[in-house]
Amino acid sequence: MISHPSRHCTVELQALPSRIGQVRRIVSAQLRYWHMDPLIDRASLGVTELLSNVHRHARPDKTCTVEIELLLDRLKVSVHDHDPRLPVVADAGPLATCGRGLAMVAAMSESWGVLPDDAGKVVWFTLPTPAAAEPAAWDRRPHLTAAAPDRPRFTEVALVDHVEVHRTEPAPARSAVPG
Repeated sequence: MISHPSRHCTVELQALPSRIGQVRRIVSAQLRYWHMDPLIDRASLGVTELLSNVHRHARPDKTCTVEIELLLDRLKVSVHDHDPRLPVVADAGPLATCGRGLAMVAAMSESWGVLPDDAGKVVWFTLPTPAAAEPAAWDRRPHLTAAAPDRPRFTEVALVDHVEVHRTEPAPARSAVPG
């Protein structure tokens, strides 16, 4: 996966409740800047869950780094902390008040995982970008249709998947300029 240098944002923080809200706002603002508004809710939810886990479980300290990368076809959000213990997806009971965070991240993301490293671990998730979810526009061709007979001065252009044109004689050329 390749990332463009301007498509990368890193924030270092203490995973305290007040800072988690600030990071959520930073992530939202960065995604707006990248014109990735459809990803804001899920990315904010995911980063909140991962930072909440650092706040609740990380030892010896709550220092962590949040990194968001806009890759070619996905957004990657990762949280690095200094606790070497790896998280486990809990099987929370129906009345449990916690223990569903990683399961929620797994359910709302395209993929997620944990990577141990020398200084602790990195927990990450990915979301497909809106452009990756849309059908490719390069395989559609413009289709020209004549305007209604009472207003022949303009031609409408619409994108269609496939066009079959059968003409027995050449169509007359028309200008889009009135007059």
